[in-house]
Amino acid sequence: MTGIPATAVPAAPRRPFAVTAIQADADGPVLRVRLGATPKDNTLTVAALDDLLAVLDALHDRPDIRVLLLTGAGDDFNLGAERTEFQTALAHDPTGTALRRMNDKALRVCEALENTHAITVARLHGRVIGAGLALASYCDLRAGADDCRFRMPEVALGLPPAWGGAMGRLVAEAGVSRIRELMLTCENFDAATAQRIGLLHKVAPRDSLDAAVDAWIRPLLRRAPEALVLTKRMLNGYARAARTSEVGLLDAHLLSAQLGLAQAGQPAPPPAPVPS
Repeated sequence: MTGIPATAVPAAPRRPFAVTAIQADADGPVLRVRLGATPKDNTLTVAALDDLLAVLDALHDRPDIRVLLLTGAGDDFNLGAERTEFQTALAHDPTGTALRRMNDKALRVCEALENTHAITVARLHGRVIGAGLALASYCDLRAGADDCRFRMPEVALGLPPAWGGAMGRLVAEAGVSRIRELMLTCENFDAATAQRIGLLHKVAPRDSLDAAVDAWIRPLLRRAPEALVLTKRMLNGYARAARTSEVGLLDAHLLSAQLGLAQAGQPAPPPAPVPS
């Protein structure tokens, strides 16, 4: 099958990406997204999720964007969900409805990142914690600086690791045995470990990380767009098929329920059985 050359991609309106909590800048066919409006913004706030959803939705009308590069704005890639927003949501709405909407939004962001036509590349540096790691796991390719430090701290905080419904994705990418260990122990691990178990595809010194990422992007831009999109969707289909007990749609409710119980100081009920 003959591929359509990149120059034949239909022109689309070059509308700017209207965001305030993240940064999104198109450089030709590459969209560079930085988590955080400033270097001090290093958590995934509701505003950041709203912006990510807006950007990913806008890509439906931007076939000219071939690669999405996701990175952090400051010294760290991301330190996870902004937990103070959970507490505020529960204080204003003890029923938990607002909290469930927040957690549903995280799931929608991750699904949109997984399903976008653009090849997604995560450029990781510094600390990559909790929801930050969950978000990065939905990228097609992941490169990290050798100074990366990872952690899944949810169990240590008394929470299930349910943000974004990412457990199934993490298990598919790195294997259930290692993810089980890292989620239950909440231990820190480094870039070499992340690469060994499949959470990173490539590790480079921090001052060489951009060159390592560019070494992926340049050939990606030479490939036929439809070949890349079809291959990405086929790979995602096989990965989803391996998730034989996918409960991602329940994760927002599980997390909201646990947070509500913790706020009220009540013991958590036993988890519901996973349907076979």
